[in-house]
Amino acid sequence: MKYTHILFDADETLFSFNAFLGLKALFARYNVEFSEADNAEYQRINKPLWVQYQNGEIDAKTLQITRFAFWSERLNVPAETLNLGFLDAMAELCNPLPGAAELLHALQGKATLAIITNGFTALQEKRLAHTGFKDYFHSIVISEQVGVAKPDPRVFEHALSLLGNPDKSQVLMVGDTPASDVLGANRFGIDSCWLRHPGAECPPEIKPTYTVDNLTQLKALLLDSETLKAS
Repeated sequence: MKYTHILFDADETLFSFNAFLGLKALFARYNVEFSEADNAEYQRINKPLWVQYQNGEIDAKTLQITRFAFWSERLNVPAETLNLGFLDAMAELCNPLPGAAELLHALQGKATLAIITNGFTALQEKRLAHTGFKDYFHSIVISEQVGVAKPDPRVFEHALSLLGNPDKSQVLMVGDTPASDVLGANRFGIDSCWLRHPGAECPPEIKPTYTVDNLTQLKALLLDSETLKAS
């Protein structure tokens, strides 16, 4: 196989991430029927915060507290409590994406695997335990702990240091978000594979080495050395 080390994103790359269901479960604990309109308003605040976080303009704690500020005031519950409740709900709802278990099993022993995620510690550790995926990975790199987020090259540098600093030409980053996963790989100088979900687009200035539409395609790509040589 061409790559000795493969770095995976977590949310919507290996695991499903249905935030609306998680929010509904969270607010049901407070007897609130969380609606589509509520979700739209939450995402209006949440999405720009993630962009700021990825750009290094705010830290993880600011993101987590700010996105629940409105509901904290409305319910008279600390934003930190709401955020932890949301992450707990997401861990309970978590399911691997189709083909994830088969892919990881097929790669076991053929490459060293790691995760680089901009998601938060409270969710990642519970989710890995919940799915039984933890033992597949040599390292779990969580931006919240490192202090910088993808696409900052420093988070990739930290990941490779944990892996013994392998040759960059033998490292592949796999993720579904061009602006963090692919751009980060581009900036760090490693190959990337964009997991393209239906309707998603990649800005023309961001260049993935490969593009797949599902994890079954990725498995075939990685395990077919002739395909990789021809790419």
